[in-house]
Amino acid sequence: MKPGRVYLFLLAGIVGVTMLTPAGVEARPGAPGSSTPKASSTSTRRTSTTTRRRVPPPDPARFDAPENDDPVVRQSAVEALGRQDGAVLVVDPNSGRILAAVNQPLVFSPGYIPCSTIKPVIAVAALHEGILTRDSMLRVSRRRYMNLTEALAHSNNTFFESLGSQMGFETVTKYAREFGLGEPVGHDIPEEHAGAVPEAPPERGGVARMSSFGEGFRITPLQLAGVASTLANGGTLYYLQYPRTEEERRSFTPLVHRKLDVEPLLPDVREGMLAAVLYGTAKRSLDPGGDEILGKTGTCSEDGQRLGWYVSYSNPEHPHLVVVVLLRGYRHIINGPTASAVAGKIYRRLHELNYPAPVVAREEHPLAAITGGR
Repeated sequence: MKPGRVYLFLLAGIVGVTMLTPAGVEARPGAPGSSTPKASSTSTRRTSTTTRRRVPPPDPARFDAPENDDPVVRQSAVEALGRQDGAVLVVDPNSGRILAAVNQPLVFSPGYIPCSTIKPVIAVAALHEGILTRDSMLRVSRRRYMNLTEALAHSNNTFFESLGSQMGFETVTKYAREFGLGEPVGHDIPEEHAGAVPEAPPERGGVARMSSFGEGFRITPLQLAGVASTLANGGTLYYLQYPRTEEERRSFTPLVHRKLDVEPLLPDVREGMLAAVLYGTAKRSLDPGGDEILGKTGTCSEDGQRLGWYVSYSNPEHPHLVVVVLLRGYRHIINGPTASAVAGKIYRRLHELNYPAPVVAREEHPLAAITGGR
């Protein structure tokens, strides 16, 4: 080889092997001297990102019949829930009337584990059984004690595990059934399911875990709204009704399912639910300029999926709205505090719209007593 050709050959090797690639043959990505790896990799990442962004988020209201809802309440609930995989149920606690049901297949589902939203029921049971007072201090760790208010505010599991263990399985399930768990709580709602109350203590954690996480229970949003309504109005469990025609709406009459003798106990439970909103697990539902909100969060997993519950009501002096939120998913952001934020948006938006009308202007409905139990 002549000296000039040797020089050109060495120069070609220094500049890059693409000079030696036969015409019409693309250099292998990643080969030395190839100019394609970064562009190809970046292009792949951009394509992947673009593809992920093109997946439309779920519309939780896509299968709903919105004409049955109060339009103001429904719009507020739809906007607050957004595209999250979840449901919202809004009820009038003084009549049992459903004002809005967003993601109706989920609202009327067979039910889910209630997580920590079972705790107000356990609190009422323990107060009624006399094993707890508002001043009782229970040991929750080596050097820490809590009363009921703090235990509800911070959703302390050890506190409620202790209450459940002291009451026992039969007592816990008796009070759960009194509040409507394990049975339909709606009147003429064919889509409704009865949920479930365990027939025996769950193998996982027994009655203690039943009383803190709701292990073994299956509760529906309707049943949880019934519990909150009973706490809000002083002990009356109304049948939930969902009028679907103009005639049903005009002739609507509240129907009493049963009355619970719990009113003297409720201030102690309400104090804890208020504390949860003021500084506890539900503080994201606070409406600083509006009515006081009382609530209870719940966070746990079922079948590998995370659940975030929030049950609440507004204005303890003149309660007029119960809001239940259920979120589902696989991310850690799915929890009770996130669900409480959805409810907070609803309360704040309705407050901006001055909904509902002042209490003095509200129409009083006659009661029709239809008893379904004690």
